[in-house]
Amino acid sequence: MKERTTLDKSLKPHWVWAIALGSAIGWGAFVQPVNWMSTAGPLGVILGFAIGGLLMILIAVSYGFLIKSFPVSGGEFAYAYVSLGRTHAFISGWFLTLGYICIVALNASALALMFKFVFPKFIQNMQLYEVAGWDVYFTEIIVATVALALFGYFNVKNTSFSGRLQFIFCCVMILAIVTLTFLVGSQPGVGFANIEPLFPTGTTAFAAIISIVAIAPWAYVGFDNVPQAAEEFNFSTKKAFGLIVFAIIAAAILYSLMIIATSMAAPWTDLVDAGHIWGTGAAIQDILGTTGLLILVVALSMGIFTGLNGFILSSSRLLFAMARAKFIPEAFAKVHPKYKTPYWGIIFTVIIALFAPWFGREALLWVVDMSSVGVTIAYFYSCYAAFTFIRKSKAKSTWKVTVSILGMAASITFLVLLLFPGSPAFLGIESRIALIAWIVLGLIFYLIKRKDINNIPEEELNYLILGNKEIKPLKE
Repeated sequence: MKERTTLDKSLKPHWVWAIALGSAIGWGAFVQPVNWMSTAGPLGVILGFAIGGLLMILIAVSYGFLIKSFPVSGGEFAYAYVSLGRTHAFISGWFLTLGYICIVALNASALALMFKFVFPKFIQNMQLYEVAGWDVYFTEIIVATVALALFGYFNVKNTSFSGRLQFIFCCVMILAIVTLTFLVGSQPGVGFANIEPLFPTGTTAFAAIISIVAIAPWAYVGFDNVPQAAEEFNFSTKKAFGLIVFAIIAAAILYSLMIIATSMAAPWTDLVDAGHIWGTGAAIQDILGTTGLLILVVALSMGIFTGLNGFILSSSRLLFAMARAKFIPEAFAKVHPKYKTPYWGIIFTVIIALFAPWFGREALLWVVDMSSVGVTIAYFYSCYAAFTFIRKSKAKSTWKVTVSILGMAASITFLVLLLFPGSPAFLGIESRIALIAWIVLGLIFYLIKRKDINNIPEEELNYLILGNKEIKPLKE
């Protein structure tokens, strides 16, 4: 049995909190408010995110249990393995890999979208073609490429460097959002009257709220980056749950502040009807001028940067864990000789994400919508793993068992909302086609690798994934 490659313990608690929060608050908080309000209205969006946040906290309880016992890279990949075995570990890892890389790509394209709004004459040059009604420009591809290359370099260089950057970006983002909301609210003639109607006409309040609850796995994806980095904590894993909950609560508040700021700046129904390329940007610019737009651009930039940084980190750690277990090529388990980072996973993530801007933003959104299914499946595996091990624990706790069951129920609810015809969050035909294609690709890859994976002795696989030859009981 060869020596197991490990990662340095270099991440501080506030950096890990910033990884969770910054990954959850990405481009969507600043680009999507008008789209969300067109579906659910201001109050529907705020209540939807609040309920979704509570459901995420239920799921996060299980993560807190598992991180204490299995503080290893891979997160849900490892949890699926300890509870259900090799095949389910592969399924969890396969879906999560797609989800993480898609979010990296989408954040890069969001940066280009911001430039298109702020500097339209610069971005709207050298038009190449059109994909699903979206004009693709060579200049926006360059912007996305530079951003991906830069954050790929930051992650290769040093984990502590990227962690420190993440915390700084988060602090600037929070300050910008709070400042923006205060400035909008203090303008004469601006107020809560613009927020009405609270829900869109033609739909029930319940349907409006549920349509937002259904996207919670996408909106809050990022707190699950914490277990991906657990192997690199330089502090007690007992703090992980508190950091996750704090990040989810902060994310829900920041989402709500952006909805309030946007809807106060101008009647939200007018913003929906206007069809702006960036509704929030147009509303803030109209009411606060260039200064307000600059603050919003700073907030959006920080949200994009934290998304890029956080998901490059988590996707590379997931690839590292799967390669260390010999589920995928072992090159991904190599660490940089100088910086001790899993650089092949970082480079691979950046290279795959570089293809995305060439396909246009609409096509990319189809894949990202589909990846919500994969993230939700990973949530279910984690809750099930916690349920399994809590029941086996000597100090079995009824409330912990109950919460893990509720977490599984929440995960199933999210899946039903995404996959059940007639649901307000039912995936579009393009996203369903992308989901089927990814499942087929995963099945082909698994059939090719199945024999090799099954031939690995159990003790060796336990050691490679968990660092122990035996799966030990859950720590209380």
